[in-house]
Amino acid sequence: MQAKILWADDEIDLLKPHILFLESKGYEVHTVNNGDEAIDISLENHFDIIFLDENMPGISGLEALSRIKEERPQVPIVMITKSEEESIMEEAIGGKIADYLIKPVNPNQLLLCLKKNLDHKKLISQKTNSNYQQEFRNLGLQMSNHLDAQEWMELYRKLVYWELELDQIEDQGMKEVLSMQKKEANSLFSKFIEQNYLDWLNGTEEAPPMLHQCFRKKVVPEMDDQKVFLMVIDNLRFDQWKVIHPIISNYFKLESEELIFSILPTATQYARNAFFAGLLPSEIQKKYPKWWVNEEQEGGKNNFEQELLESNLKRLGKSGKWSYHKITNLEAGKKFLDQFNQIKDNQLTAVVYNFVDMLSHARTEMEVIRELADDESAYRSITVSWLEHSPLHDILRKVADAGMKLLITTDHGTIRVNSPVKIVGDRNTNTNLRYKTGKNLSYNSKEVFTVRDPEEAFLPKSNLSSEYVFARPNDFFVYPNNYNHFVNYYGNTFQHGGISLEEMLIPFIRYKAK
Repeated sequence: MQAKILWADDEIDLLKPHILFLESKGYEVHTVNNGDEAIDISLENHFDIIFLDENMPGISGLEALSRIKEERPQVPIVMITKSEEESIMEEAIGGKIADYLIKPVNPNQLLLCLKKNLDHKKLISQKTNSNYQQEFRNLGLQMSNHLDAQEWMELYRKLVYWELELDQIEDQGMKEVLSMQKKEANSLFSKFIEQNYLDWLNGTEEAPPMLHQCFRKKVVPEMDDQKVFLMVIDNLRFDQWKVIHPIISNYFKLESEELIFSILPTATQYARNAFFAGLLPSEIQKKYPKWWVNEEQEGGKNNFEQELLESNLKRLGKSGKWSYHKITNLEAGKKFLDQFNQIKDNQLTAVVYNFVDMLSHARTEMEVIRELADDESAYRSITVSWLEHSPLHDILRKVADAGMKLLITTDHGTIRVNSPVKIVGDRNTNTNLRYKTGKNLSYNSKEVFTVRDPEEAFLPKSNLSSEYVFARPNDFFVYPNNYNHFVNYYGNTFQHGGISLEEMLIPFIRYKAK
């Protein structure tokens, strides 16, 4: 279908060669020679784009721009002018023009402007598809090698990059191809973890950067010569950080982007306690039994993060002023914002922000959230919307104004599950869908990663026969009784606790205030 152009210029007759050129390229061009006619005809007809001369007798191009935008806000308008005065440019840009051309314009400038504004999405889609098709083979070859930890981190970065690139286009075909390739990567990554994880923890193989060492190796060195604001956003995946980064970069310069390995289970009570304590779960249980709550015990499992952090700081010889804060709802965020001046001179301010974790749980339990976050792309989008309108956005502004170093990380990620795996356990078996621990568990050993001796994985055990069972990518545990109900209820929800790229490879980001 031909694109319709309205071109308003008081010297329109002199532009006949340009108009003929555009028509030869398949565009339908309508012309007027003043602003009044431009307004009238634009309201009576639909145009795909409008060219407006800035300097016309009667109503000027800038006035016509304002009037047309009131009624046709979605139509791109290109301002064409002889003047290069900064004030005119600023006024036109403030009027939300799509482009700005300086006379005399040549045909190729016009053609480029039209392609940029009318064919932009189509051209990007074609180029993105073409680029991913070329990269598809390279990623496949890379996965066929025996990757080490660093190579897995690089591969995951590439997969996330293409996810975000393909989000920008409407073609679903390439997205489905990438989804299958990512599923294959996750299957191979699970095998890699099963083969190497216990060796990392027990020192028989060199370990990659891991969550329980993160505070000592990555946070403490930043505290030596600057004030540090540590933001732990619970359940924040690497791709979710990527999409909120543009908002954060309004106030901060990115210094470094790293991936680190979370621990198993990729669940808050294990991972976040390990992060703040600088110890693995069984080490916490032995060293601080009053601060560790086992699965079968009543009470919150993360109620002693502040105490674990304090003990860790003392062990590392850090005696400066610090504070810990947990924000679990809107009011807590506003309260922290009001009290910000009390902490801005701290050597360390550690904040746990729980929104993303609550989002994943709400998506499971609330139909409206399921509809809003129907797939991975929508899940990322709702994360962006949350940050834009949350107290955290204002907190980040204040952190930047205070000149603090900003560190952003998390305890684990989350994955969308759709493949039920049957398991049977007694009444004391935990409820998490991605890992199970207890005695007398019954399951198909080929479908899971089993740690029969929890001590080997530095995990607590409640009795001599306790074991841990971890779900592989996209799997979730379901009891045989009432099987169909739970499959329908939990299928296509975001869960954590098991093994996947999304859960285990988590961001650690350094920012410097602008």
